Amino acid sequence: MNRRPLKRTYSELPVWIVEDHNDVVRHIYRAIGSRHLPMENVKMVHLDSHPDLLIAVNMQADTVFDKQTLLSELSIENWIMPMVYAGHISHVAWLHPYWAQQIKEGEHSMFVGRDSSTTTIRVTSTDDYFLSDALYVPHDQLENPKPLHLSVIRVDPVTQRPCDHESDSGRKSAKQLKTQANETNGTSNTDCKDICNSSVDPLGGSIVSENKAEVAAQSCEADDGSTDKVVKCLMSMIEQSDAYILDIDLDFFSCKNPFKEIYTQEEYVLLQELYGFRKPSENLTKEELCDCVDRRTHQLEDLEAAFADLLEDDSQEVVDRWAANPGMGPLVQLVSSLKNRMESTDYEMVHQAGLTCDFSELPHHVSSELEIQQLLLAVELFLEALPKPTVVTMSRSSLDEYCPADQVDSIQSRMLAILEKLYGSLAVCKHYESEAASSTSQTT
Repeated sequence: MNRRPLKRTYSELPVWIVEDHNDVVRHIYRAIGSRHLPMENVKMVHLDSHPDLLIAVNMQADTVFDKQTLLSELSIENWIMPMVYAGHISHVAWLHPYWAQQIKEGEHSMFVGRDSSTTTIRVTSTDDYFLSDALYVPHDQLENPKPLHLSVIRVDPVTQRPCDHESDSGRKSAKQLKTQANETNGTSNTDCKDICNSSVDPLGGSIVSENKAEVAAQSCEADDGSTDKVVKCLMSMIEQSDAYILDIDLDFFSCKNPFKEIYTQEEYVLLQELYGFRKPSENLTKEELCDCVDRRTHQLEDLEAAFADLLEDDSQEVVDRWAANPGMGPLVQLVSSLKNRMESTDYEMVHQAGLTCDFSELPHHVSSELEIQQLLLAVELFLEALPKPTVVTMSRSSLDEYCPADQVDSIQSRMLAILEKLYGSLAVCKHYESEAASSTSQTT
């Protein structure tokens, strides 16, 4: 008789710290391979100023079944969805600070699968975040579709700990939040689990549910980043016995848009004109959505081709030829400005910057020390109310300057102190140090 493998537990909570966020995938896969995390239906609590839920446009779906090839093709904005398509991740809670608003607040259900026409990974969500990258396809065009439940939850800074004068007030406060989350509207944590098991709209719309857990899900839709609301939403997703990943990008606490320091405000406006995504109206048909994606695909392909040409030859003749295309007029002024300021222009970098100028800008908010501390307190309070995670992954995001280099070490040390306070002894692996050492040895 075949027996189901027993779940293993770590003697100390592992905390894997990397520089680039996509490097956490390697460690998540090792935890799955060692049976500390289940092979499928893993839940992730993802603290970040960026959703990281994009998909490499041309990556073949079957790449997810070749680990080394997959790891080599991932980047910081697209490392989660391949794990969803592979069947490992089924629930993601994106916890974001108030300055990050890339995806609509609330509960989202979608499918992630293999596009039958292009054999790439695509999604059924119609949110602007996915439409602007031309990632939407209708459900009937997906092969091997995997469901994803996404909770988008804002976290507001907390000015002080409740009842701070009591020595064990933090634990009491957490228990009260947890109890309140379970008892709201008479809904138990077991009932809330049904949210994620209910039917989903193939077009990627709202959850369709006929049980009372729907009330709890709807309560998470409100524009409220309070600690009790965060706990309520997370408790509808995570049960006491669940193995889950706590993933923290340190730019959650303070975040820069590095392109703002490379390009002038005028150049940034021109990039927005070139790459801007016109939001479609509400309630589009499947055919209208597909037409929207086709137009966006052609727009992005033309821009990629234009800047690839300019990388080889940015003469006025080439610029004028591309600028004659519909929507490309701002190219003349942009290239002129760049050439006047720079000895040589990295047009590939310009294109990458443009891709961030679709329907909203990249978040940019350098926090004060006080605000960082208030966000750390908010995180500590809602983590107290949750079960202990199975693993913790942490990204510094400092070399590419998404997390300010002069703040990252302080944020990291304070976050580790919170984890140790909550969970006891930690097995901290600072992989970014070995990566930096390896990079240095290769250049000397």
